[in-house]
Amino acid sequence: MKPFPSRGLYAITQIQGSQTERPSIESLCEAVDAAIRGGAVVIQYRDKNPTDAPFAARELVKTCHQYNIPLIINDDVELAALVNADGVHLGKDDNEIAATRKRLGNAAIIGVSCYNSMERALAAQSLGASYVAFGRFFPSSSKPLAAPADMETLRKAKSVLQIPIVAIGGILPENGGQLLAAGADLLAVIGGVFNQNPELAALAYQPLFKG
Repeated sequence: MKPFPSRGLYAITQIQGSQTERPSIESLCEAVDAAIRGGAVVIQYRDKNPTDAPFAARELVKTCHQYNIPLIINDDVELAALVNADGVHLGKDDNEIAATRKRLGNAAIIGVSCYNSMERALAAQSLGASYVAFGRFFPSSSKPLAAPADMETLRKAKSVLQIPIVAIGGILPENGGQLLAAGADLLAVIGGVFNQNPELAALAYQPLFKG
């Protein structure tokens, strides 16, 4: 399994719910390949209405591993185990960390959504999470109803956590720098990468991580 990176662009796949708008698995892999060429250091496969998730996930594992990049599965621990993905990202309604660790093994990446909760982040770290994610920080078309998070939460997290901190929610090259300055290690982006040319979009974020 590939390790979770300590800094960089965390790209999350953008898949529309409508069957007529869904990309083919081939085009999905091409988009992910392009995002990695543009500098994404980790990919998350997120699809709320999958039609052939095992095949898609296996193809994405191949695509990511060609570049030595980890693939993380959103929500689905069993899918992660089935396709030998590098880990899973858990939300508030998903499997508990201990059960997930037992299922996927000690080397697996386990990320946890913490929204705006330091209490949840500290608990996740103590239970063995690989990273925590806070957000949303800006208005987001991918998650328009997500509760907002505060910059101050990132500052607090940076002072007490020993695992990587991911920020998510409406992040663009123009606003991502302030999240990194506040304490984020990685910027998680959905539409900002996959709603356009993924390689060029990912490249636009790279100067943020040079400092």
